[in-house]
Amino acid sequence: MAAEISLLSARIDGSRLVLDAGGRWVADQANEIEALLDIVCRKGLRFDQIEINLAQLERLDTVGAWLIERMRRIATGANIKAQIVGLNPRYKILLDEVAISNKEPPHPHPKKGALQDTLEHVGMAVASSGDDFVAIVRFLGLVITSAGRVVLHPTRLRFTSIVHHLDLVGFRAVPIILLINFLIGAILAQQGIFHFRKFGAETFVVDMVGILVLREVGVLIVSIMIAGRSGSAYTAELGSMKMREEIDALRVMGFDPVEVLILPRLIALIIALPLLTFIGSMAALFGGGLVSWLYGGFLPEVFIDRLRDAITMDTFKVGMIKAPFMATIIGLVACVEGLRVEGSAESLGSHTTLSVVKAIFLVIVLDGLFAMFFAAIGM
Repeated sequence: MAAEISLLSARIDGSRLVLDAGGRWVADQANEIEALLDIVCRKGLRFDQIEINLAQLERLDTVGAWLIERMRRIATGANIKAQIVGLNPRYKILLDEVAISNKEPPHPHPKKGALQDTLEHVGMAVASSGDDFVAIVRFLGLVITSAGRVVLHPTRLRFTSIVHHLDLVGFRAVPIILLINFLIGAILAQQGIFHFRKFGAETFVVDMVGILVLREVGVLIVSIMIAGRSGSAYTAELGSMKMREEIDALRVMGFDPVEVLILPRLIALIIALPLLTFIGSMAALFGGGLVSWLYGGFLPEVFIDRLRDAITMDTFKVGMIKAPFMATIIGLVACVEGLRVEGSAESLGSHTTLSVVKAIFLVIVLDGLFAMFFAAIGM
């Protein structure tokens, strides 16, 4: 067994096996060294003691150190005393670090049933929702503080930025808002006529379309569209700025990122969403009136007269009052998620998706809270 090997040789000294390591124990030689170690370890387990002599080593890196430590641990695990001798002092720290690393066996992952896994994800989602609420409230405080500074010093208001974002969020969103709300109004009228006709109550379709569009559907559809269109854009823009460290650069230059980046976007959104809600509601009423005329046989003047009797100014106010609050929620969620983006494209995509999902969820929850509030005060 005392045959000479280029990187590893073994010789017997009484009841002791002596292993002489030589040459370069580096990553490039790892496969060859590992094969030699497997042969030696299989034959060396019958000895009482193993001595590993490293005096002839020319070079040692982390891979080689791990192979030496692996050989020592195999011997120790077989109740064989293993001793390392002849070690060059410059490699002692490397071997010591390897020796104290990765000593604990990996913890087995407990198997989870489908129900347990589902409950765990639900619990984590509920816990994270609390963190999201705290983050949004804190961010709202930062925005209010920045807005207060702008009120005290109006020259700090970035009017050009507000107009730019108002163009992106408001004016350029008009075509899609008109189209979607027109179709929603038309579908509501068609379905209402189809089902109310069974009871001879087609005329109540005008009441249904008018009240639903002005109180609920108009502002809700516009808010969902803006959350998906503009909220995601806000998150992506701020996330990209954070990835490129532009936000840190603003702080270094003495600018407040909330005042420079967030406040103009929020103001533009708060101005644009009520205007889009009004435009969208009118488009939905036009779609409902057109279908009522073509499909239900209601003349336009009959539809308008019935609509005038069915709705009041309070009906219109309810939808318009909701719009600024929904715009604030969409803007806050979008900006918070944008500032949470880390340094990868995956993080940017993930937070953009979360921004849209959370904004739409909160918009629907807020609409439900407003519905209960207005019902309680008789509006």
